[in-house]
This record gives sequence, structure tokens and C-alpha cells, in this order.
Amino acid sequence: MLIDKPADVVLDRVPLELSPDLIERLRTTRYAVLSALRGGDPVYGVNTGMGAMSKVRLSEPEQSVHQRNLLLGRAVGGPPWLSRDEARAVVVARLRTFLNGDAGVSAELCLQLVELLNSEVIPAIPLEGAGSAGEIIPLAHAFGPLVGIGSVLTADGTVSAPPTSFQLGPKEGIALLAGIPGATGRAWLQVSRARTLLDYQRLTAAAGIAVIGASRDPYSPLCGRGDEVLNAELARLLELAGAEDEPRSLQAPVSFRVAGHAIANVERAVVRLAEAVERAFTGVTDSPAFLDGEFVGTAGFHGIDLAAHCDQLVAALTHSAEVSAARLHRLLDPAVTGLPAQLAHEPGPQAGLVAVHKKAVALVHELRRLALPSAIGSIETSNGQEDVQSFSWEAAGGLADAVRLARDVLACEVLAVFQAFALAKRPIPPALQEFLGSVAAVVPPIEADRTFGVDLQRIAENLS
Repeated sequence: MLIDKPADVVLDRVPLELSPDLIERLRTTRYAVLSALRGGDPVYGVNTGMGAMSKVRLSEPEQSVHQRNLLLGRAVGGPPWLSRDEARAVVVARLRTFLNGDAGVSAELCLQLVELLNSEVIPAIPLEGAGSAGEIIPLAHAFGPLVGIGSVLTADGTVSAPPTSFQLGPKEGIALLAGIPGATGRAWLQVSRARTLLDYQRLTAAAGIAVIGASRDPYSPLCGRGDEVLNAELARLLELAGAEDEPRSLQAPVSFRVAGHAIANVERAVVRLAEAVERAFTGVTDSPAFLDGEFVGTAGFHGIDLAAHCDQLVAALTHSAEVSAARLHRLLDPAVTGLPAQLAHEPGPQAGLVAVHKKAVALVHELRRLALPSAIGSIETSNGQEDVQSFSWEAAGGLADAVRLARDVLACEVLAVFQAFALAKRPIPPALQEFLGSVAAVVPPIEADRTFGVDLQRIAENLS
């Protein structure tokens, strides 16, 4: 893929290439940066120390090794490492922010990042331990391999020494450590996954509505007046579930009736996080940033916008998972479905799916603990120089866990819906046939108790 502007960079595993025009723009900016540095004025992290040591001026010999040392002294993390997809997302986000020009790095450094992304080698980035105002610890691991520091993950998942050693120029080390590309890239990845999960939440909720013969009244678009997002969700559920001439009861359990509201809440949170990610990509996050020909110290590393919206999406996913688990419980109840207890072929001798619901309950409990906001509880570091943190790295990590857990809860509900349709021998609404057919392709008919964990794993993979 030929990249001509920052927004062109994508997460897909496609070969990347910087356009000649973009390379020329980077070189023009780099020339201006180097010219400004020759003036000798103090520039944070370039000819001064960092953090509490920012008042210390560096000699010429010290400056020549300082940029590499910035990465070396901050690589204090270790395993567990980010997944390959998340590590790639961090590198992609760093490249995209560099292409804005604020960091003033060389075209050659950007080309090194492109080469890294086009290879099968991914930096080993610690999952935990980013307790600073920005992301200096994980970023030191993310980009240390460029200069021969740290470790990389090869295609087969093994850890090895970095294969290259790039020579960093003035300001390039601090630029690699600046901003919040880690939280930005990781959140960007989860936005994509949450959107996929949203699609399956709609399908699963609609299948449950159809199989229990729930009244369609709560899904009338008339019920979404004044709320375009809710109105659209109700219309989708109604279309997917199809008409019901004779509902089993006047009112279905609340968990079925509020499906549209819960899904709309997730959708709003996804949209708002996507907007926050775009602000992080296009805004000024480097510090010092090279703006209008001058070096400007910024607070662009304070990722509260990202952290807050990651937290909001975690809360929305937690609520939707609670609703999903409640529907699953009702699907096991003959009073709601008219089907055999616990969706067993022979209730009593067989346990049916009761343990599947218990697994969902445990997953929801884990989600509830994740729903504590990440962006509270600052702790001073760097001798008080860094006296506030947003913990956006942790917020993005919590979101990744929440997306996975919400998916696994949904897989439990999908299995129950699949079995309910098999026992009910009800016709599957046309709009749901492809979805339930994809489940049947990986889950054999359930005629007796078995190790349902295998089925749940296959379903979860289908929902990814």
C-alpha cells in the first residue's frame, strides 16, 4: 500500500510504502529541525536530561549517545508480552503520528518503521508496567529493537535478539518515546474488534427473541423516538427476528426487551472511542513538538481522552454481557421457552447447558472488575515531575480484555440459542439462517451432555 499522508496507514497486514512526496515532506521538516537545533537553545530531551533531570545540559559527546540511551535506560519491562496484533498496532500508530511532522524525525527512521511492519518480526512489548505520565517503558521496548536493544517476537512466537541497529539522529530517541501511540494503536485495534462483536450481538439477541417467541412490541421503531441510534437498533432487531403473530406471553423477560438499548449503548461507546482515536492520531502528542518552526513543550502524552472512552466502552460491554448472560439463563427456563429444562434432551439424566450459564456468570464477574475506571488514582513518579497519569495504556489493555470476555459471554448465549432452535424445531427467520448456519458448521448437534468448552471455543473464534 502506497502511503501519501498520515491517515493512509492501516492496520491490515499489507505491505506498506511511503510515497516519494511524503518522504520529501519529511526530509524538509527534518532539515528545519536540525537547523533549529544548531541554535543551541535548550530543547528538552535533546540537549538536556529528561524528567527531573531536565535542567542538566548535555555536552556534545553526551548528546551523541543520548538518544539511544533514552531507550536503553527505560526498557525495564518483561513478559508477558503484547500479542502480535497489538504490538503491530503500536508500531503502526507510531508511524502514523510521525508522518504528521510534529516529531521532526528523519524520513530514514520512518522507513525503518515501514521495514519493521513489512517483516515478520514484531518487537516484544511488555503488557504491563507503564506507570508514567506517558508510555516511555513500553515504547522503549517497542522501538529499542531498532537500535539493537531488547527483544523481538518472530513469526513462530519465539523471542530473539533484534536483527538491526539503526543510528538515531538528534531528537529521534525522545520522539520514539513521546506521546501515546501505544494506547492509540491498541484502542484503534479494539474499535475494529468491538464493531465485529456488535454485529454478532445483534444477531444473537434477535435469534433469542425469535426462538422464545417474544412479543415484538419493544422493537417497534416507534419506541426509539428522539434517539436515532436506538431507533436504528430496534429496526435491525425487528428485521432480523422477523414477525411473531402469536407471542408466547404479553411481555418477555426484561433481558430480551432491552436488547436494543444495550446494543445501542455499546454502539455509541464504540463511535465515541473511534473519534477519540482519530483525535489522538491528528492532534499534537509529541513533546517537544516542532510547531511553526519552534520546539514547543506539550502535554500531548496525557491520554485522558482515550482512557476515558476506553473505560466507557468497557462499561458498555459489561452491561451488554450482563444482559446476554441473563437471556442465556432465561433460555434454560421452560416457563420462558416451552422447551425441555436447561435445554437438555433428557432433563435429569442430562445437565444440558446449565454449566455453560455458570461459565458466563464467571466471565461477567471478571468484566465487572474491569469496569473500574483506569483513569483514576494518580501516583507521583520522577521525583514529583510526573505527578499525574491518565493510565491510558492500562485503559486500552483493559478494553482488550473486555472485548474478549464479552465475546466469550456471547459465545455461551449463541450455543444456547443454537440448541433452543434445534429443540423447538421452529423455522429459523431468513435473516438469521446464515448466522445459525455458521454455528452449525462448527458445532455438531447436541443430543447429550459433552465437553461444551470445545464448542464454545469454536463459536468464539467464529465471532472474532
